[in-house]
Amino acid sequence: MRPMRDSYPPDGGEHISSQVELTVGPVANGGWCVARHDGRVVFVRHALPGERVVARITEETARFLRADAVEILEPSADRVTPPCPYAGPGRCGGCDWQHASLDAQRRLKADVVAEQLRRLAGIDRKVVVEEVPGAPDGLGWRTRVQFAVDRDGSAGLRRHRSHDIEHIDRCRIAHPAVEEVGAERHSWRGAAAVEVVASSGGDHAVIVEPAGHRRVDLPDVDASVLLDEGRRGTRALSGRASLIERVGGRDFRVTASGFWQVHPGAAATLLETVLELGRPEPGEWALDLYCGAGLFAAGLAEAVGPDGAVLGIESEPQAVQDARFNLRDLPQAAVERGKVEEALDRLEIERAALVVADPPRAGLGRPVVDRVASLDASRIVYVSCDPATMSRDIAWFAPYGYELTDLRAFDQYPMTHHVECVALLTRSPG
Repeated sequence: MRPMRDSYPPDGGEHISSQVELTVGPVANGGWCVARHDGRVVFVRHALPGERVVARITEETARFLRADAVEILEPSADRVTPPCPYAGPGRCGGCDWQHASLDAQRRLKADVVAEQLRRLAGIDRKVVVEEVPGAPDGLGWRTRVQFAVDRDGSAGLRRHRSHDIEHIDRCRIAHPAVEEVGAERHSWRGAAAVEVVASSGGDHAVIVEPAGHRRVDLPDVDASVLLDEGRRGTRALSGRASLIERVGGRDFRVTASGFWQVHPGAAATLLETVLELGRPEPGEWALDLYCGAGLFAAGLAEAVGPDGAVLGIESEPQAVQDARFNLRDLPQAAVERGKVEEALDRLEIERAALVVADPPRAGLGRPVVDRVASLDASRIVYVSCDPATMSRDIAWFAPYGYELTDLRAFDQYPMTHHVECVALLTRSPG
């Protein structure tokens, strides 16, 4: 133990030395590894399983500690030099695993998915995390980056679990088209945040969030500029308010402030996987829940053909407008606005052959699971960016006779702890 008592204020409980030597154990969800000190669990960042480290305690709760590995005494064979100089203890919080090789990152993510399935759903399954085309070195993939802005107008990225801003020259995981805008090099005085978006169709957009009622001094940038007006949505100050995303042979209009996958290869990869696992057949009736701009609904509609039908449900008004526009050439597809369970009840939907669901990070939740299970679909394809909430929801589907029969996991967010999963749940007849 190396005492050094001036680097953190404990939240309560017994005061302990602020630096300790730890032997690091397995990976945990959220970019942490698990260690123990004096019988207490310590969640450690910037470490790898099996390492011996000096860790600085950053937070203490009644149940556990959080810490940063500040010195590596016995490194793992998977440790590499982070490609970004701003990655590390107390620095930018955008990446979790820059100190691990890409192969190791994918093994760690696979371990997290497997552990969540085992702990929350009682399912033992080997998981393999696959590479997504478009970022072979794990860098330059993020097509949407939100920068925080300080009072002087300088843009940077938030430090981990902090409101402090790390000023950077460029973001190494940002797509080159995002860096073309040069948000870090401009002054955004009067703004609280600036989000830069680059689409696969070649469009650029900058979404500016004002700091309170301050006037924003906008620089001259080669991009559409939108003002985030809070509850009133976004308003285009220059250029168009929407972007074009291309997947296969189809163009999708997406509101610049709306949702679209941030990895350039993700949309095509997920669509292909959803169709492969879901196996939509001509003439079938399918649902696309949380349909966004209509990516999966379009693929489903083409598969079920004119004798089938697809209903997309989405709560975000602008996304509904985008989806209806994107599906306008597919008369067998329709989009309804509303919360999933409310829309299903209002439209009196009682049956579906196939359900595709791509909920937000919070997952489906018990009411939606119960309502979807009542549809008696033979297949449910669940797309998830959070293995914990996915595993919880899979467990809730089990009493209705649904089993996890296939699972694909994708490294859509290299250098971070995030992982995307596509799960197939099937229900035996009767």
